[in-house]
Amino acid sequence: MIVDTLIHARWIIPVEPESVTCEYHSLVIDSGKIIDLLPTVQAKQKYQGTSTENLENHALLPGLINCHTHAAMTLMRGIADDLQLMDWLQNHIWPLEQKWMSETFVKDGTDLAIAEMILGGTTCFNDMYYFPGITAGQVMHHGIRAKVGLIVIDFPTVWAQNSDEYIEKGLALHEQLRLSDLCSTAFAPHAPYTVSDEPLQKIRTLADELELPVHIHVHETLHEVEQAQAQTGQRPLQRLQELGLVNPSLAAVHMTQLTDKEISLFAESGAHIVHCPESNLKLASGFCPVARCLEAGINVALGTDGAASNNDLDMLGEMRTAALLGKAVAKDASAIPAMTALRMATINGAKALGLDSCCGSLSLGKAADVIAIDLSNLETQPLYCPVSQIVYAASRQQVTDVWVAGKRLLNQRQLTTFNTDDLKAKIARWRQRLSA
Repeated sequence: MIVDTLIHARWIIPVEPESVTCEYHSLVIDSGKIIDLLPTVQAKQKYQGTSTENLENHALLPGLINCHTHAAMTLMRGIADDLQLMDWLQNHIWPLEQKWMSETFVKDGTDLAIAEMILGGTTCFNDMYYFPGITAGQVMHHGIRAKVGLIVIDFPTVWAQNSDEYIEKGLALHEQLRLSDLCSTAFAPHAPYTVSDEPLQKIRTLADELELPVHIHVHETLHEVEQAQAQTGQRPLQRLQELGLVNPSLAAVHMTQLTDKEISLFAESGAHIVHCPESNLKLASGFCPVARCLEAGINVALGTDGAASNNDLDMLGEMRTAALLGKAVAKDASAIPAMTALRMATINGAKALGLDSCCGSLSLGKAADVIAIDLSNLETQPLYCPVSQIVYAASRQQVTDVWVAGKRLLNQRQLTTFNTDDLKAKIARWRQRLSA
């Protein structure tokens, strides 16, 4: 049988079923889908690939899913480091955005983010930023997968003047992307402290009607929670609960300030947590109690946050940090084992975005969102367990090849949809503007 792509690999880690590693197996891709996963000896007898790859030192696994980004903010990487969150936002980031935000800013910043993510094995990202239509255009141009956030905030920006206009523009973009296979939408109210009750209620109603996820920063810092209690007498999560937003469509980002009662109620709701350990560490925001949340049955996914507060979009690094930090916070070396961290970066992310029928594991019938990691480097030798080596020792530079829906976006470390010299020149011009 002739198929589009046949990949023979040393290891295949499908993620589902959990804790399975297939040695000397092959992945069969046709029409953008995974149609078989079988021993290489059998695959060579049964299939002939229009394109055939022999990856003798590699592990194949599902593309990584970055569940929280502000892609265009990659242009502000390193511009205001080592500051507290509100100082960083109010005195540095927001003024720069007010001065420089434009369609071109978002286009170039998103291109840089997409290039970085592909190079690091990320095949899907969940974004929250202005001009989401520009982001969507770059997603489809480069062939990566994304949930583009329909951002809502109370105050005016260059993108919209008030919450009604944000929602109206978001709905128009949702309609434009309704038939896209790669780029879909989620409501993205920025945070409880920047979005008032009326637009949040409207978002809840529309999210229910359109069956869209809601992606929002929640309980990011102790200051946020204390300020909300002082102003309203409620913790932000309680307010969202009363507004009907804490339900299976919610992806709550950060969640560093959680009581036992909140964890229990959140677990009962079926909502999801997006954990951003490196950004939380860099901004000293606090620690999400990941082990307790997982034990309660909450689906916990991973995100990098924006490169302005991380300062990279490296999901391999994020997995390692999540595993190590989770152990320290839980005071338990067995908390967040390597496979759990890998699931947080793949299938858990797909579930949080409502994409688990499409991606997140190398399951038959799913889109062929696949990455290959070369484990032959000295830095990943000797090798006893591929999953542990990927989580605890491998670097993103070991990602050699990336496919999204069967289309090759990275070929032996070469980006297939970018002119990297042109991109570097654009970014250099932005550096001059932003640092002036």
